[in-house]
Amino acid sequence: MSKFKYQMLIQWSVEDNCFLVGFPDFPGQRWRTHGDTYEEAVANGTEALESLIMAYEDTNEPLPQPTVYQVA
Repeated sequence: MSKFKYQMLIQWSVEDNCFLVGFPDFPGQRWRTHGDTYEEAVANGTEALESLIMAYEDTNEPLPQPTVYQVA
């Protein structure tokens, strides 16, 4: 999985009372998973990203290009 460099956005939701996890490089729903703690959100996000990539590969859909920021 380390060859993929996709962003994982983790944001606290007061409404849901948990951390929401999303992947901005992938179109579709904004939030893919969540966690009650930040650590749980990271773990769930990693698992969700792996599943998302497998789904793209299973349908032969090309993966989106990851957004990469470079510091000068």
